[in-house]
Amino acid sequence: MTEIDAKIDALVPAWLTLPDIAEQLGVEVTRVRQLVKEGQLIAVRRGENRALHVPAAFIDGDKVVKGLSGTLTLLRDDGFSDEEALEWLFTPDPTLPGTPAQALSENRGTEVKRRAQALAV
Repeated sequence: MTEIDAKIDALVPAWLTLPDIAEQLGVEVTRVRQLVKEGQLIAVRRGENRALHVPAAFIDGDKVVKGLSGTLTLLRDDGFSDEEALEWLFTPDPTLPGTPAQALSENRGTEVKRRAQALAV
């Protein structure tokens, strides 16, 4: 869990609080905190109250976006911090097209993971 900087805050179109995510997923807030702790989600402190927020693009209806957890693991293995991972996920990539986060939500995770793996080379 990290503080958000203005650049990344501007890249991410929408955010959800942990209670909002818990409601969408139909779980307790403690389970959402566990997902963050396990690295399956990235949460940052933002807003007036410095509450924890997760990019809305990471949640698809009542589940975490398919392929997100594996992509985050690859990025961390490549040495990315949470801030750098968010920046990479929400920066447009003309070869996808769109952002890696959009591609994940469109079930194009294989393409995103390929690009994440190539970052390590």
